[in-house]
Amino acid sequence: MVEYRIDRRSGVATYVQIVQQTKQALRLGLLRPGDKLPTAREVVEATAINPNTVLKAYRELEREGLVEARRGLGTFVRRSLGSAPADSPLRAELDAWADRARAAGLERDDVAALLTSVLDQHFPHDHGKGDTT
Repeated sequence: MVEYRIDRRSGVATYVQIVQQTKQALRLGLLRPGDKLPTAREVVEATAINPNTVLKAYRELEREGLVEARRGLGTFVRRSLGSAPADSPLRAELDAWADRARAAGLERDDVAALLTSVLDQHFPHDHGKGDTT
């Protein structure tokens, strides 16, 4: 099950963070079709956010066809995204690279900026391909 982490200082709306984190879990294969998302109550207890915010995020995911709400049962994944499983050898390489970046004294924002510039170089026309966030 996905565990949402809300960064209140990011400037990104809370419901958008939930949508983005759900999509990331779908891309990494951490969530698969048929998996149940945490209930709004579970998310509220874990993050101390308003239940309506969780419901808004889930409605957005449903609108995009990624999840479906089943009355009285919960919200379930309908389809996955991407093909970058969490156990991919590329992830291991990236993990090792992140360790080296941290050892070199880079901060998270420095790493994010560096990664974004490389992604922009290698994927110049893929910005948000199929992604409305």
